[in-house]
Amino acid sequence: MGDISTHFDRREFACHCGCGFAAVDKRLNEILEDVRCYFTMPVVINSACRCPDYNQIIGGAKKSQHTKGMAADIKVMNISPDAVAEYLERVHSACSIGRYDTFTHVDVRNIPAHWDRRSN
Repeated sequence: MGDISTHFDRREFACHCGCGFAAVDKRLNEILEDVRCYFTMPVVINSACRCPDYNQIIGGAKKSQHTKGMAADIKVMNISPDAVAEYLERVHSACSIGRYDTFTHVDVRNIPAHWDRRSN
């Protein structure tokens, strides 16, 4: 049992620089819980919260939703990123979805966006 929801701990969302930034938007957490329950597989959060300094260091977008605690880059164990993106597009059409070769980006900005950065 997680400390902020059934399957997630706040530490999973924390900025990788160690600054302590670990805010999690409630809507994002609800979407990730739904993904976990739908696929019945663990959801690994590769990157969620990013302080502005860390976001700049890794080359993140200037207005990244990660800097607001409103985005996560995820992998679902044993499930392709395409299958995760397709599920999100079908069930959570009000969220933003980014397709990448090895993970799926999801965020809860006010005006949804969709993009594809796969190498194929």
